Amino acid sequence: MNGSRTTLLITLTGRDRPGVTSRLFGVLARHPLTVMDIEQVVIRGRLVLGVLVGCDTPPDLTSIHREVSSLAASFGLDSEITTGSAEPGGNGAAHDKLHVTLLGSPLRPDAVGAVAGRIAASGANIDRISRLASDPVTCLELDVSGAEPGPLRTALAREAVELSVDVAVQRGGLYRRAMRLIVMDVDSTLIQDEVIDLLANRAGCAAEVAKVTEAAMRGELDFAGSLRERAALLAGLDATMLDEVRGEIRLTPGAETLIRTLKRLGYKCGIVSGGFTRVIEPLAAGLGIDYIAANTLEIVDGKLTGRVLDPIIDREGKTETLRDFAARAGVPLSQTVAVGDGANDLGMIGAAGLGVAFNAKPVVRDAADTALNVPYLDAILYLLGISRDAVEAADRAGA
Repeated sequence: MNGSRTTLLITLTGRDRPGVTSRLFGVLARHPLTVMDIEQVVIRGRLVLGVLVGCDTPPDLTSIHREVSSLAASFGLDSEITTGSAEPGGNGAAHDKLHVTLLGSPLRPDAVGAVAGRIAASGANIDRISRLASDPVTCLELDVSGAEPGPLRTALAREAVELSVDVAVQRGGLYRRAMRLIVMDVDSTLIQDEVIDLLANRAGCAAEVAKVTEAAMRGELDFAGSLRERAALLAGLDATMLDEVRGEIRLTPGAETLIRTLKRLGYKCGIVSGGFTRVIEPLAAGLGIDYIAANTLEIVDGKLTGRVLDPIIDREGKTETLRDFAARAGVPLSQTVAVGDGANDLGMIGAAGLGVAFNAKPVVRDAADTALNVPYLDAILYLLGISRDAVEAADRAGA
């Protein structure tokens, strides 16, 4: 013997019916076969069942073919058996498995084709495709083997921009399952608004403040200096305006679903913001956030003085806060997810195990592990391999 073994790939396709899988394995059990792999997918009632079996001695192919064909015919299915050989030990993969997550709203065939083509051009193979969501975005997850994550991520990022879809590339295996802490920016991430811009509306300096905010988020201005500059324009504003603004805040669609689902899975959730504690703390309490860090506006005699109290939560402050939250949660940085949109989020996005740029400025998208440009914060769940069906089932069960 040369040490190789015979393999049989048995495929059944057609309208799904109860009992197909059990009956097929009843047939295979009559022969000296071992199960090497199996995949079963049902799409709109149509079954695709593939079973890879091995045999160390020459199998009775005639008998197996006759029995499988007879079984398939009894269910009204088509069957196919392909023979091959495999060397024992290992699967021949040159690289670790990768997860490629593809999101679109809508997701067009040309986008799927372009991503699949780029994967093939890199010399990699798509081993499995599954759907994680169909509404309000369509999300597919591709299990890919034979590619290095860095070059593939770069290549697919270019395709994503041209096709107006989101593509994420992550290491496979236990990597995603180890995530235990998510830390999010607040303004324009957890919420749709910039709190300081809302305050500026009441102070009559909206245009001036918004211009500085935008430049700071693009990384063109020092965040701490720009925050002091903007806060100074709020001097004299009645402190009750902070409470009024809090009542106007709009959560980003999917924010509550994201936090509720991750808490069910045992995650700790934190928010770190260049915004202000008096606005953010009640919001965090209502969402069940575990850790909070934000800036504090000085108030004297019920009025804003225009000063921000030290220490200021800027880019470095956010990075240190991520480390602090991780230490308090008892998890290494490799098991953290950081989400943000502005230049002051770059430090924590780079330090986290998974850095996500959410509807972010170009400088942030380029630096993050992955970027999401859909307006739904719970799309982050798909990056963690959590399907929409699983989320909805948990909600129905109240788990």
